[in-house]
Amino acid sequence: MALFHLFLLILMVPSSSNAYWPPSPGYWPSSKFRSISFYKGYRNLWGPQHQSVDPNALTIWLDRTSGSGFKSVKPFRSGYFGASIKLQPGYTAGVITAFYLSNNEAHPGHHDEVDIEFLGTTFGKPYTLQTNVYIRGSGDGKIIGREMKFHLWFDPTRNFHHYAILWSPKELIFLVDDVPIRRYPRKSAATFPLRPMWVYGSIWDASSWATEDGKYKADYRYQPFVARYTNFKAGGCSAYAPAWCRPVSASPYRSGGLTRQQHRAMRWVQSHHLVYNYCRDPKRDHSLTPECWG
Repeated sequence: MALFHLFLLILMVPSSSNAYWPPSPGYWPSSKFRSISFYKGYRNLWGPQHQSVDPNALTIWLDRTSGSGFKSVKPFRSGYFGASIKLQPGYTAGVITAFYLSNNEAHPGHHDEVDIEFLGTTFGKPYTLQTNVYIRGSGDGKIIGREMKFHLWFDPTRNFHHYAILWSPKELIFLVDDVPIRRYPRKSAATFPLRPMWVYGSIWDASSWATEDGKYKADYRYQPFVARYTNFKAGGCSAYAPAWCRPVSASPYRSGGLTRQQHRAMRWVQSHHLVYNYCRDPKRDHSLTPECWG
């Protein structure tokens, strides 16, 4: 009887090959970088009255008066940038919680940007994690986004999870709890960010587009909308580093790229949780996104 119960328990434990949890990536880039305090790596950018810091976490919030944002104290030309984030449950339509790279302040109207954005939602529907890449954006409404959107395999409001961007001269890799979810390779200088960028985080009202293309707006009866960040990690080559500074890698390969096991985990995520890919959108003008052709 004991063996029978043990057999039942084994059957009840989900395996890594099922559609509930991704296979192990076999390598954990976040473990290669020490956590830093918010004050060591970042400063408030806007909405200081909607931001608080304790020894373990930064809390930022949005209400009808303001949101809040922060920025790294130095720019980088490559590196690993991560934070553990916990999102607001309930009605969050129209609200964006973001962690991203940008050089908009250095190149206004002509900037590069690499985004992890959490698109708020309505009751009973999951958050959408949007990844995006802008290259020398025009800033006049004609910015060409390269969006891939995912529904996560867990509830991001229940616990902290680690989200990261790895940027090297060869590729961009987006990771969730060290699982690669998207790789954006450098196919040409025209379609890849090459100028130094800063690291940012923010929470703000994007009611015009964030939730089901703007169908649902921010409802301030549910304010404040709160996001918590902790376990900040930033390592790599700052814009001031010597030329011999080596870009970091998302895998054991110093030259970059992903292992076979990491590719397997990424394919699993894209098979089970990808909900939008700009390269497969027939409504997009793909002459503007030549990286989709190959």
